[in-house]
Parts: sequence; structure tokens; C-alpha cells
Amino acid sequence: MNAQQLVDERGDLWLALAPLWLDREPSERDFAAMVEEIQRHDMTLKELEWMFRLELAPVMSRHQLSIASEWREYDDYKLMKQLVSHNLRLTGWRRKSWALFSGLTTMMVRHRWHELMQRVLVARGERPF
Repeated sequence: MNAQQLVDERGDLWLALAPLWLDREPSERDFAAMVEEIQRHDMTLKELEWMFRLELAPVMSRHQLSIASEWREYDDYKLMKQLVSHNLRLTGWRRKSWALFSGLTTMMVRHRWHELMQRVLVARGERPF
């Protein structure tokens, strides 16, 4: 897959989910936008989980833990470049390594992710867990 395909297939979803890593709790509007974008993609909860762990968390957690940057907002263009670069290299041992360490890169936003998945289930007409 090339960079343009990644942007076309995942870009809007990645940017919609980025507020999970901001310094503030996502607002109702943030959650609504995330659910709406997730609904546009035909992904199972398991597929969403792995996208969260492997495609987003390794890049986003670096921003979250950075002392130098203020992480109250982000530059979409710069963030997209970082996400595409990471995902183009996400094969073989890198994929396995990130899967192994994904608990560490997601732990600070896991409660937000859980809340989002509850909302996705409700939007899909399924019973939340």
C-alpha cells in the first residue's frame, strides 16, 4: 500500500480518533465525530482495536508523552505525515513489536477508547459490554 492509499483509506478515521490523545478529555462533540467517522468505515470492533493499537498509538503516544510540545491541539498535515510514515513501515518485526508493546502505548487513553467503543456499539444498535 502506498502513502496516498493510506491517506484515502484511513486518513479521516485517524484524524477523527486523534483527540483521544489530547491533554483534555474528549467532548461530546469529539465523541460524536469519532463515532460518525467509525460508522463510515466497515470495521469490526476487533479491527478497530488493532488499528488503535498498531496504526495510531505508536505515533500518538509519542506526542502525548513529549515534554516539549503542548498537546492541546495538533497540526493535521504534520500528524498525517507521521501516521503515514509509521504505517508504511508497519510490517514484519515492527508490527509484532508494536503488538507486543501496545499495552504501554494505549494505557493512558484506554478509558477513552473504552468509552468510544461503548458509543459505537450503541450507534450500531448493539448492547454495550
